[in-house]
Amino acid sequence: MEPITNRESIVSQQKMKTRLWGPPDIPQLRRDGDVTIGGIFSFHNSWEEIMPTFTSKPERANCKSLSLREFQNAQTMVFAIEEINNRADILPGISLGYKVYDSCGSIEMALRASLSLVNGDNASQLSCQRPNTIQAIIAETSSTPTIAISSTVGPLHLPVISHFATCACLSDRKKHPSFFRTIPSDYYQSQALAKLVKYFGWTWVGALCSDNDYGNNGMNTFIKAATEFGVCVEFSEAFFRTDPREEILRIVDIVKKSSSKVIVAFVSYSDMDVLLGEIAQQNITGLQWIGSESWISDMNIATGKWQQVLRGSMGFAIPKAEISGLREFLTNLNQSSDVHLYNELWETIFQCKLPPQETTGSRIMCKGNESLNNLQNQYTDVTELQIANNVYKAVYAVAYALNSTISCSKWNTNQSKCLERVNNTCFFTETGEKVFFDINGDPAARYDLLNWQQGEDGTTKFVKVGFYDASLQPEFQLSFNNISIVWAKNQHQVPVSECSESCPTGTRKAVKKGKPICCYDCIPCAEGEISNKTDAVICLKCPPEFWSNKWRDTCVPKLVEFLSFEDLMGIILVLFSLLGVFFTLGIAVVFFVHKDTPIVKANNSELSFLLLFSLTLCFLCSLTFIGRPTEWSCMLRHTAFGITFVLCISCVLGKTIVVLMAFRATLPGSNVMKWFGLLQQRLSVITFTVLQVLICVLWLTLSPPSPYMNMDYYQERIILECKLGSEFGFWAVLGYIGLLAVLCFILAFLARKLPDNFNEAKFITFSMLIFCAVWITFIPAYVSSPGKFTVAVEIFAILASSFGLLFCIFAPKCYIILLRPEQNTKKHMMGK
Repeated sequence: MEPITNRESIVSQQKMKTRLWGPPDIPQLRRDGDVTIGGIFSFHNSWEEIMPTFTSKPERANCKSLSLREFQNAQTMVFAIEEINNRADILPGISLGYKVYDSCGSIEMALRASLSLVNGDNASQLSCQRPNTIQAIIAETSSTPTIAISSTVGPLHLPVISHFATCACLSDRKKHPSFFRTIPSDYYQSQALAKLVKYFGWTWVGALCSDNDYGNNGMNTFIKAATEFGVCVEFSEAFFRTDPREEILRIVDIVKKSSSKVIVAFVSYSDMDVLLGEIAQQNITGLQWIGSESWISDMNIATGKWQQVLRGSMGFAIPKAEISGLREFLTNLNQSSDVHLYNELWETIFQCKLPPQETTGSRIMCKGNESLNNLQNQYTDVTELQIANNVYKAVYAVAYALNSTISCSKWNTNQSKCLERVNNTCFFTETGEKVFFDINGDPAARYDLLNWQQGEDGTTKFVKVGFYDASLQPEFQLSFNNISIVWAKNQHQVPVSECSESCPTGTRKAVKKGKPICCYDCIPCAEGEISNKTDAVICLKCPPEFWSNKWRDTCVPKLVEFLSFEDLMGIILVLFSLLGVFFTLGIAVVFFVHKDTPIVKANNSELSFLLLFSLTLCFLCSLTFIGRPTEWSCMLRHTAFGITFVLCISCVLGKTIVVLMAFRATLPGSNVMKWFGLLQQRLSVITFTVLQVLICVLWLTLSPPSPYMNMDYYQERIILECKLGSEFGFWAVLGYIGLLAVLCFILAFLARKLPDNFNEAKFITFSMLIFCAVWITFIPAYVSSPGKFTVAVEIFAILASSFGLLFCIFAPKCYIILLRPEQNTKKHMMGK
């Protein structure tokens, strides 16, 4: 026995573990060569299982329903091998052979075929010699049997190249170290479908998939990607073509009752065929179907009786390709072939029987003059060679890998090296397409975006409206041509599919309880918040100086509120202030004209004129509270008010003391007037006023009043007011005024009953009583009044107290001067 290396020993042990016990299957297509490539195709769509009797060896299931498309794929593999054998630049002097098996769409048969390929023709003999096996396997059409094949032969370092197995799970190099494919992984297609759904703004879709590795893995990836894009899936159902009819009808009923108008179908073409039969029977139309590459470019489905159901469908397909000379090769068959599969193809296409078989049913005996040249069906049609081109590229990938190891002489010991070379294969086809495999064994992910449109003859056309290229930057991966897309029901407007209508500006989305995030209510934004785009998730809060408009879609500057000269309240207060000045000046004129009369002289006319002057200032200082607050107006309004009122109260206090001293001076031996003469009266007024001036200066120096935008009281308005600065300074000014007013009130109260016909102390008492009442009620009103009403309350207090002093003190005197001049005598005033 020829010695072998340790690595070869491991491979031999692995082969013994996967050995097929019993005779291998006979390949449907075969040709011997120096190097053999295996192939496994689903020539038939279904099979008839033979129930085991458990008393004899189980028989192989009978395959039925020949697939013309799969036959074309297998013939493409044979064509590629024949083409390579006729070339001098690839594998010169070495012939390629092939063994092609039929899996019949069954995982069990696919595994049996792969084991037959691995073990060779002498599978029944136990030997330490390594059998003469194939160098690579081209398999399979579906993902699930491909997974089984790859998992079985993967440990043997045998390359498995699939032309149509798209499950993303096959990209796992740990589980499938020797798997390659010439069709992109479903991972990229699922991402492309999710981006397509997002692009057209569909947020509420239904999902259907084949209940196998292809459908389930592809749909899971799509749902995950779509969820990240904010798309919700109303329902997700999986089915298989062999499911009971009741299960298919259940899924059709879900589709019929759903509210989503877009259905994403990640379904194989054979499963789609079964589903569409029930959908067409119930006449479910108007749905926008988004398909995977398995059925979106399938001409058999597009030309079937349900094409009206799928009109306007859209989906991604493998780009079209051309294979020069393939049609001639496909049609170069005749009924005299000794290959059973070719005869079955002939009988299926022409619906006849070849001799020596007997005719059955509607089938007649073949005439012998039938020709494939003039036929147009799935076998002879070379206008849609997406999948066949993948088979073609897979064969060439193996050939180029073997060509790179041409120096080796023992082909039967070269599988590991072939696997390594396939990993590094990179070549261009005759049409200029670059073929290579990434680290996961996947090709570049490129798809054409197809739209089903009705042709002039009423048939369905596959119109390319865009493409997807995963190798580009994310923002450029999905692109559209300037071609009008036709949607379901031949509409030219993009259909709308959403659980809830878009929320307009000024509202936000609020998810309905127990519903997906795409089902929501539109809640108006709260005051002070806006949303300036549709379907806003949150409302944005306006900046502090802004507020939301009526429609809650724009922030507008807040209304600035202050007591202005244009306000009705401001106008009224100004009129009363000017009215007070007018009355005060009028009384001053009257007093000046009658300054020599006893009633004017009676109580120090100098203090009276000074009091009238201070009252004029009091009326005028109220005007400083009206208008937009500024630095100067804020400082002036409170200080002017404090100083003028102290001057006013000082004059009243001086007049009160003069009344008291005057009556004391009438007592025998009293000399009190010399202590409170004219000089002392002036000094007292100046002293009281200077103290208030010092308080105001101290206030303005340490913490003066200043303009302040108050945004706390009203949310929608800004109150422009004067911030007090030092509250202690403000209340000190008011407190000092209150102290003088209380002192004046007490003294006037004590002198109110002195014997005199015209006792001025009575009127001073009334004036101080009004003054104190006004300012006592002012404090709570000032604290509780909002906005410009705070200023109005303060102005009202100033005017009310000023009018009280003016009328209580001077109105009686003017009455006598103007209306009772006979009483304006010294005798009448002295009385008793």
